[in-house]
Amino acid sequence: MKYLVSVLLIFSISNANVVDDYLNSLKTEVLKNEPNFKGFDYKRGEEIFTSKHIGKKGKEISCTSCHGINLNESSKNFFTGKTIKPLSPKANPKRFTKVKNIEKWLKRNFNDVYNRVGTAKEKGDVVTYIITK
Repeated sequence: MKYLVSVLLIFSISNANVVDDYLNSLKTEVLKNEPNFKGFDYKRGEEIFTSKHIGKKGKEISCTSCHGINLNESSKNFFTGKTIKPLSPKANPKRFTKVKNIEKWLKRNFNDVYNRVGTAKEKGDVVTYIITK
């Protein structure tokens, strides 16, 4: 049992390091345009995540349309009906394990909902929101 707890703790710390590294790289990018930037904000991230827009398929959509409100539960893709495992890394330790995957899904999801790539600040705010859930 001690081994399992140790493995889970190491995995969680590893995820935290990936997220911290990613957020630090986004912060560096934001500071280039906003020298007074103080940090990413959970509330801004929540607004981005929950606000509705006419998405790339011409339908009103938000991030919650596919991921739901409770990020600790599975949800269904708005367009395909496929099950999406929990987005919160607290409920799904496979989330936020690689920067490459974080970037891929943020790019895809911003395009689906906003019809554009998210800014570094928006991405940082959304990730900050998700990891607190």
